[in-house]
Amino acid sequence: MFQHLSRRDLLKWSALGGLAATGILSGCSSRPAGAATWSMWSSSATEAEVWADFSTYVEQQLGVPSIPTLTPSGGYPTKLDLQLVSGTASLVTAVNGWLLPTYAARGAHRPLDDLIAQDPDFDIEDFYPDIRSISSFAGRTYAIGFDVAPTVLYYNKSLLAAHGIAPPSPTEPMSWTELRELAIELSGPADQYGFTCAPAIDDLVSWIYSAGGNVMNADATASALGAPEAMEAIEFVVDLFVRHRTTPPITNLVTENALANFLEGNVAFMQNGPWQVVNARKAEFEWDIIPFPAGPAGSLPRVSGSSFAIPAGVADSDLDLAWKLLKTLTSRGALDIYAKAGRNNPARYSAGTAFRPPPDNLGIVQRILAGEMAGGHPFDVTTNWNQIRQLLAQDLPRSFLGQVTVRDAIDALTPRLDVLMSQHQDNVRQAASRHA
Repeated sequence: MFQHLSRRDLLKWSALGGLAATGILSGCSSRPAGAATWSMWSSSATEAEVWADFSTYVEQQLGVPSIPTLTPSGGYPTKLDLQLVSGTASLVTAVNGWLLPTYAARGAHRPLDDLIAQDPDFDIEDFYPDIRSISSFAGRTYAIGFDVAPTVLYYNKSLLAAHGIAPPSPTEPMSWTELRELAIELSGPADQYGFTCAPAIDDLVSWIYSAGGNVMNADATASALGAPEAMEAIEFVVDLFVRHRTTPPITNLVTENALANFLEGNVAFMQNGPWQVVNARKAEFEWDIIPFPAGPAGSLPRVSGSSFAIPAGVADSDLDLAWKLLKTLTSRGALDIYAKAGRNNPARYSAGTAFRPPPDNLGIVQRILAGEMAGGHPFDVTTNWNQIRQLLAQDLPRSFLGQVTVRDAIDALTPRLDVLMSQHQDNVRQAASRHA
């Protein structure tokens, strides 16, 4: 039997962790007829409130019940995998950019190019080129973006002012050397640190790109982490942890959280994305953001984005509602809600002005995406990126603990990375043969 949840119910269940336990929201039963069902990750009450507002907006626009499935971000990919395989996924599912090639290569989501071409009211040109690239695979559009942003550098204005240090330039990226010197200077007192980031490949890639390197070679057939550019970048970051000791001590690699470190108020600089603005606004000190530091190749942090897609298993009879729902979730009205909450930079040009301060310098996000300043690098991923992330998470973090050198860690990882690159090439060939 169909059961409609109010906005209050949605927030209550999310706070209690009950969304995944309810049959209606878990995807363990068939989709309610005529309902707009959609899935999204959500790991805090603040995020859940944003999605509750989205749900209300969907009902207002479509005139049908909106039933979102909210899952903690860490468990979302696994849950979505199960739903896609079992045919119980929602009409529309959120997809993180680094997972889109995986699903597209498997044929788990349907291409959208035919729906876009047939809809004169849908303007794909209103979306940033970066998110359009992130949402595509092998020349086909598999999703429509709802956010896109470059990694930036957060800084604690109060901490710098207390030490008589002038704020960094709001538009000109500082050099790696300048960041290292400031991080060392601000790590002097007990329990005070100059820098924090996650000891993981998704954060390291921004440094690698800025050094002129990449995780893989140009045709994605082999690992490139052993190349001089990538090695220089990884060693620079590891030195901040191990040699210079400018970062909070790592107590648990699994739960290490750069945002939590920064919100303590005793860290000067944090690498993160604008998607943390909604959470950083809880800080009890003044802060702002600046462009990512410039390495040998310039300021080229990863540009990430997320999208909504339609599963391949959606029946033809439901396709019209699924497309209307996807358009509504990525419409300017919905993205204005998203941006005003500080959840992240919206994927549409026309919704960009809604992403307002605080912080004061938030406008640089749109300027970077528009190519007006600093820079960014598309997040290059493979069709098995999750496996690559898991492999690198096994051994590479030991370098951040000072247990092995970066060179030894990379040398040990390279043969296994090359195997995964070969598997990626197989996936690409198989996907191409299906569309031949």
